[in-house]
Amino acid sequence: MRSTSRCIITIPFSVWLCAASMPPAQATDTGPPEITRLDNIGVSYAAEKNLPNLSDAFIDTKPSSRQDEIAVGELGGDGGKRTPIVSFAQEIADGQHGEIDSLLLWANGQLLFESYFRRGRINYPHYQMSITKSYTALAIGRAIQLGHLTMADLDRPVVSFLQGLHPENFAAGASTITLSEAMTMQSGIRIPPKKMQFLKESPPAVQGVKQVQAFLENTASIPAAPREFKYQGTDTALTMQVLEAVVPGSARAFIKVELLDKMGITNFGWQEDISGLPKAAAGSSMRSRDMLKWGLLIHNKGRHKGEQLIPPTFIDRATSRLCNTAGETYYGFFFWRHTATVNGQPVDCITCRGAGGQFIFLFPGRELIAVVTAHNKGMGPLLKTLPERVLPAFED
Repeated sequence: MRSTSRCIITIPFSVWLCAASMPPAQATDTGPPEITRLDNIGVSYAAEKNLPNLSDAFIDTKPSSRQDEIAVGELGGDGGKRTPIVSFAQEIADGQHGEIDSLLLWANGQLLFESYFRRGRINYPHYQMSITKSYTALAIGRAIQLGHLTMADLDRPVVSFLQGLHPENFAAGASTITLSEAMTMQSGIRIPPKKMQFLKESPPAVQGVKQVQAFLENTASIPAAPREFKYQGTDTALTMQVLEAVVPGSARAFIKVELLDKMGITNFGWQEDISGLPKAAAGSSMRSRDMLKWGLLIHNKGRHKGEQLIPPTFIDRATSRLCNTAGETYYGFFFWRHTATVNGQPVDCITCRGAGGQFIFLFPGRELIAVVTAHNKGMGPLLKTLPERVLPAFED
């Protein structure tokens, strides 16, 4: 493994599992490993599993500019301490912290550190599990900025935005679920597993707004608020249904034009839900640098290149401690907030999280963002380890 400021990675063709359809990754002396002929490769969780591990880790303490609207600098020269971060990255390369594919660190206005391991490629969109929920929340924020919704609408019942429903068939209390309750996983929806599986296997029954009808018909009675937190895909689906109902055109076009295009995110994937709408619980695919752009949008209180894409009030509410889930861990509008311990001191953390180990870490009051992609079986220990290992390197 090479860990200089510029690393050359060579991947023998023989290591590729699907050589006929997936050309080898290449890296040059000007940048990290890439997949050539990317247009021949599908962007999906299934395709990603066929990516072989890199033969060498790529660790860069002076990331290259790629004309992607991300300013770059040098770790050590423009912020942070080089030695502890490189040491952490070398441990990642050695497999001491799970099956991590990339680690990026942004501080003081610049991307100062960029590394790729295993399946990590700078130009391949990594499948995003529950981080997709956070992107969905930001799409709601964009709709508010453009006047399709208001902040007060967050406390309106979900069904009040939708047409073509039959509330006379709803379970008791189902009409009272608000948008904010859905976005904090407090809808109260409880559908028996066998019934939910039947709905998943019956596309005509859940096409379009029929999905909402099916959820609200088949749930147990909804108790009065406040309701118990339960992490589930029904609540994110309700949120995407509201977005589809209030924006001009479709939710899919709105997300692309009003968020992805504006942030310069051109190489991505976003799967379709069984309803026909974009998936909201999981299903997007983003490059690591584009994940950083989402993090910057949050860090900058909804501003991008001088344009207010999302109201600061929405960002503040979405990332706040709206619902306690366990101990010092809280949930906002599809965002997590927890307290880490670094050198014996509590540290406030905002995270976008995805199963398998996709993370965007933000640290309120600090000019620091960390992006991680991985393909672990679970979430991995990084919620604890990353703040412990990274924050001290950026303290005076």
